[in-house]
Amino acid sequence: MENFRKVRTSEEESPLPFPDLPPGVVEMKVKEGSKIRNLMSFAMAQMELKGSRQIVFSGCGRAVTKTITCVEIMKRKLGGLHQVTKVRYKTLLEVWENQDPPPGSAAQNLTVHKNVPSICILLSRDPLDPNQTGYQPPEPSQPGEDPSSSSAKGQKRPLPPPCEELLPKKLQGASPSSSPWGSGDGESQPEGHH
Repeated sequence: MENFRKVRTSEEESPLPFPDLPPGVVEMKVKEGSKIRNLMSFAMAQMELKGSRQIVFSGCGRAVTKTITCVEIMKRKLGGLHQVTKVRYKTLLEVWENQDPPPGSAAQNLTVHKNVPSICILLSRDPLDPNQTGYQPPEPSQPGEDPSSSSAKGQKRPLPPPCEELLPKKLQGASPSSSPWGSGDGESQPEGHH
């Protein structure tokens, strides 16, 4: 394959895996080289300015993680969105051209069929059937939190104090000076010799 270079990649067209989608629903086809900022500004304009009730994000291969990132950003910004996720495989057709054909013969092309993972995620302002596979309800807003503000989300909560039953037996009820890690004055003392 060192004499071949990829000249074209095409993706098989397949219908969206969601029944009963309204006509004209916006589908965001996320590609490996897509810029998240561009995808999100278009998608947010569709949902906020044009009043779309549903939007679909889809991506395959290396674009799957970028697709999920876009969905998570939109869920945090808009809040209250119902989600259905469908995972499947798609076939990519890659055409490779021989860069070093044998003398006297035409350049040969090689076509490779690759099965790659693909993801389609439907986000909806309207409730969806909770019994369908891949359904996720909207994230509940915290008490006292304004659902339109995302300032409380993303903040780290402090860790709870350690439970005593999780501590090793040696440390339970130990005073700081009898810690197995030393006396705290820079000198370590063997356990049991004070």
